[in-house]
Amino acid sequence: MRLLLRSLGPGVITGAADDDPSGIATYSVAGAQLGTKLLWPALLTWPLMTAVQMMCARIGKVTGQGLAANFKQRFPNWLLRVVIVALLAANTINVAADLAGMADAAAMLSGVKRVCW
Repeated sequence: MRLLLRSLGPGVITGAADDDPSGIATYSVAGAQLGTKLLWPALLTWPLMTAVQMMCARIGKVTGQGLAANFKQRFPNWLLRVVIVALLAANTINVAADLAGMADAAAMLSGVKRVCW
């Protein structure tokens, strides 16, 4: 069991990282409005997403470091800082969207206004 868990590594977490409340809310709204009309891009984007995830996992496995440490070795320090600030901004916006999605879901279930949540 330990060998199995070690072989899975961070790829499982990374692969499931986009199943958050804001994503679920977006998928639900898009599905309700458009049905299966926009399902075809999944056929194009799934192989690309898989390739990116596999490449990141292999870089981490070979170097034993995360992407930030590898960027630091290959690129100028100022560029690394720009990427880190962009990632911080994106994560902050994502957390806000997650909270808004959870508030909307709680409001639908409870009848209490979303502002209260």
